[in-house]
Amino acid sequence: MSGICFADTAVQQPPDSSGSPVVVTLSAPKPIKKILKKYIRLPTEPFASDYDKLLFLHRVQQEIRDILATEGYFNATVSIVQQAHPQSAEIKIDPGELTRVGSVTLEFTGDIAGGDPQHRERIEQLRADWPLKSGQPFRAADWEQAKSALIDGVTQQAFAAATITRSQANVDPGDARADITVMVDSGPVFYLGTIQITGLERYDASLITRLAPFKPGDVYQRELLHQYQITLQKAQQFSTVAVSIAPDTAQHRSAPVQVMLTEAQAQRFAFGAGYSSNNGARGELNYRNHNFLSRAWNLTGLLRLEQKRQTFLAGIDTLPDQNNINYSLGTSLQMTDIEGLQTIEQKVGISRNYQTPSIQMQFGLNWQREHKKPAGAINQINEALVLDWRWRRLVVDDPVNIRRGDITELRIGGGSQLFLSDQDFIRTYAKHQSWWPIGANDVFFLRAEVGYTLASSRFGIPQEYLFRAGGIQSLRGYDFKGIGVQEGNAVVGGRVMATGTAEYTHWLTQQWGAAAFADIGGAADRWQDLHTFLGYGAGIRWRSPAGPIALDLARGHETGSLRVHFSMAVAF
Repeated sequence: MSGICFADTAVQQPPDSSGSPVVVTLSAPKPIKKILKKYIRLPTEPFASDYDKLLFLHRVQQEIRDILATEGYFNATVSIVQQAHPQSAEIKIDPGELTRVGSVTLEFTGDIAGGDPQHRERIEQLRADWPLKSGQPFRAADWEQAKSALIDGVTQQAFAAATITRSQANVDPGDARADITVMVDSGPVFYLGTIQITGLERYDASLITRLAPFKPGDVYQRELLHQYQITLQKAQQFSTVAVSIAPDTAQHRSAPVQVMLTEAQAQRFAFGAGYSSNNGARGELNYRNHNFLSRAWNLTGLLRLEQKRQTFLAGIDTLPDQNNINYSLGTSLQMTDIEGLQTIEQKVGISRNYQTPSIQMQFGLNWQREHKKPAGAINQINEALVLDWRWRRLVVDDPVNIRRGDITELRIGGGSQLFLSDQDFIRTYAKHQSWWPIGANDVFFLRAEVGYTLASSRFGIPQEYLFRAGGIQSLRGYDFKGIGVQEGNAVVGGRVMATGTAEYTHWLTQQWGAAAFADIGGAADRWQDLHTFLGYGAGIRWRSPAGPIALDLARGHETGSLRVHFSMAVAF
């Protein structure tokens, strides 16, 4: 079989069955040859006749000129050097000088050019944001992307029907210069009208309309419609949502907002299984009703069975209003057996919740009864009625696989003997996590957390409002919640805690990475008694669709022991 090579000099291939080799070579600068190899196919079989050879060479010459023109080479020379062998030829390419952008003229008509100061500022910003600047290479792909970015910038606010009425690039191959002119007609300013809903069957239209972040008469903003769509997509009642307006200039004074949606199944059961080195193997059963009492409230039931913890909970969540506020009512029963401490906890509570894409805030009132049974110590019944405030801020590039960003969490709560609590206490907690990209593939991660419960004694306070350390997301190299206060043969929560983590991850591929880490900190009943524990090690990371899964081997510096830390969950 004949062969083809991309080389500056002809390389003879073994002859075909007829004894006539096919050798067609490209001779060009390396960057040009790299471009052409993506698009040009050279023959792999002998030419049937001299006519077929001439036809191929004529066609490939034109293809090369067209390809180079899209890359900014408008004055390329493509010539054919015939070889002694009738089946061979050399294609020589001289790309010439790369054409660069000369003058750039962006002109605007329509309401945007009407003299409004804000519109004038916007025009200047659009001109400043134009990506294809004077002196840059003039490539066809860049030219199309620049026009697309320009019209996208105009239509994102007020001018939904903006169009490009003229786009011209005057290319002078002799001077290797391209002068650019683009004219944009913004059309009229669009104002949002009423909401028109398609696909709603089970729920009242007010469920949709009251979540809108705008009112009729507001100036059109694409971001507002995008936020509205995200809010509706988060509602469990809908499986698909699309929000848009028609760019019809005849309706620009009151453009209907089109909401097209598909309702999700109202009730659903789900099963899951998983494993964590913290709590061992687990299985769970979920039940959800997204139209509880026909009010579009969310009813949730969960039964989760783990080796060290068993949980049953049920809750009702109202829908968020236009201010992103909703209310929750819940109850739970949980049993644990961790580090010699057995607990049986009953809890009921109500909370007011506020949530945006970056901020979560919760203010709640919870009553809890805990039966505490430490091995080798006295059993206790602890009760508390707690006012609890939580705040969380999340600013990351990707919620699933973070490379850059910060997460900050604060919590403060407390109870009083005057109001159904066995002990006066105030619990405070703070946690901060930061990610920084290092180079193209690596990530550096820092975590710090601190907790302090102000009280005369830890006795009478449920374990949720005290602190233990150890395990995943705390101190690797030590048992889960294995660091705290010794009570009999059990480890129980203390009033103080501080831990931190430094971790470096190098991603070897898109899915697989390796990490090195160090954890430090401890938990105790008083700051004076806090002993610092150190854990360090290395692990493997896998980017799953649900987020990174970690398998770590850690050494506890204080004990010298090695522990494997791993977690994985699968939903069915």
